Amino acid sequence: MYNILVVDDEPLICKGLSNMLGSSGMDIGHIFIAYSGYEALDYIRAEEIDLLITDIQMGEMSGIELMNQAKIVKPWMETIVISAHETFQHAQMAIRLGAKDYMIKPLKNDQFLDSVRNVLLSYARPASSQNDVLSSMREHFQMAELDPGKNKALNELLTTAGSKLAKDVSALTAKYGIMLHGPYFAIIRIQLLLPEVSLKDKALFQYAALNIVSELLDQNWNHFAFSSGDSQICILLQWSEQQYADPAVNKIDQLEMIGRGLNFNIEKYLRVQNVAGLSQILRGAEFFPELGEQAQKALQWNRNHADHFIFYYGDVKWSLHGDDSSEEEWVAQSNLIVKKAKEYVDGHYAEKGITANKVAHKCHVSPNYLSYLFKKYMGCKLWEYVVKLRMEESKRLLLSSGLRSYEVADRVGYESSEHFSKSFKRYFGISPRELKN
Repeated sequence: MYNILVVDDEPLICKGLSNMLGSSGMDIGHIFIAYSGYEALDYIRAEEIDLLITDIQMGEMSGIELMNQAKIVKPWMETIVISAHETFQHAQMAIRLGAKDYMIKPLKNDQFLDSVRNVLLSYARPASSQNDVLSSMREHFQMAELDPGKNKALNELLTTAGSKLAKDVSALTAKYGIMLHGPYFAIIRIQLLLPEVSLKDKALFQYAALNIVSELLDQNWNHFAFSSGDSQICILLQWSEQQYADPAVNKIDQLEMIGRGLNFNIEKYLRVQNVAGLSQILRGAEFFPELGEQAQKALQWNRNHADHFIFYYGDVKWSLHGDDSSEEEWVAQSNLIVKKAKEYVDGHYAEKGITANKVAHKCHVSPNYLSYLFKKYMGCKLWEYVVKLRMEESKRLLLSSGLRSYEVADRVGYESSEHFSKSFKRYFGISPRELKN
């Protein structure tokens, strides 16, 4: 069954959409309702949401900003956008962020339900085990012959330097129609952690993983994917000057979002655990070899964090911690990152605009890595820690001051008293009013 989150600052619209979905006969488990982007993020962090249905214009946090934040938290979650304004810029941004549909209010019931139904039907059901996946692929999956020349040429881009690299890029364009204009590039390497299988089955898994990459990235991302080495696939991403200059999305967050989405879906549908290594984003095709080395080095980081599977090269000061660094040095660096994050949250938890990726940027690491380290060393998720501080302070204020509930909500970082009251009751089991009484 699927969980759906409906977000709109107009309660009547939320109630109407919720009732419509509840009586649709679709395979829906829970329908959550939020009246602001901040409240919606709380649900996305805490619940397993499959589909987000959001308005665009909602006060302090727009639907576009909500999608940005939501994609960082759960890049595999699907989205349908609803809006009272048919604005090309909003529609373009929503589609770029992966929205499955952009619908204009007032909504037609049949059209809306058809859109939701199509999104839910597009969720493929994963097989129950890796053996089931392999058996199904052997029986039904006809592997198309990959062009060995093209694959080899793309791999050689990652090991060739100087003037020959420029010639190879030109040759790829001329021979295979591969356009590598960039000028900004990044590499993602994904290592499939396969059991003992035959070479033929390894190739089958690689091919299936490349098909997942194609499904996820073909519509919205300028990229080339190819097999690289033993049980590894490689994705070369590129951004034009205009795309890279777009201030709406942090590009490192975007890169990490892609890596997390690929890692999640390959494991979900192929039942194959995998590690994703992400390079930095550099300007110029002459850096292809360096980007390839960065992604490979990021992959090897899994040896230090065997329970983590997405690594961004820029998260480590490699000049201080190299391949020969001791376990103690890695632990010390991790503890320092967590200490900085905790200190920042302790001083800023009451700010309305605080988010996990904002804390991560203050600590000069990616949100994904910070979230992993914080949970590992603090024993709770970063946002759970923010909520704990907010709730304990709000309880203190309610019991020791004459402040009203809405004033306390503002003091601890909530944009509305309704959102605060819901969060308070989820945390303590009683409402702010009941506590005061």
